[in-house]
Amino acid sequence: MTYDLTDRLVVAVDLDGVADKAGLMDRCARALALPDWFGRNWDALADSLSDRTVWPEGAVERGLLIVVGGWRAYARARPAEWATAQEVFAEAAGRTPSLTVALALGGSSGQGSDLLG
Repeated sequence: MTYDLTDRLVVAVDLDGVADKAGLMDRCARALALPDWFGRNWDALADSLSDRTVWPEGAVERGLLIVVGGWRAYARARPAEWATAQEVFAEAAGRTPSLTVALALGGSSGQGSDLLG
């Protein structure tokens, strides 16, 4: 199945320099402008990604494409956490058809992607 991604609102989540789960949560919260009450845990991230009421302006109407870049060092340093992050991204995208999460394969979010949802 393919989805038209051409008009979606694109949000880049740059994980370059992230060393732990707290850093990942902070980057997601900042990039997605999540509310102050965002719990900074896996369940809260999954819920926020799926909750269209906290999406950035314009994303509800257009759909949301989150491009995660700079993730490889984090994945190597914290493989179990990275596996959980991928599960959270995939679960949220799976239950929210207007959400797609892509992993940028290059050194920045502008160099290719591996679509998760």
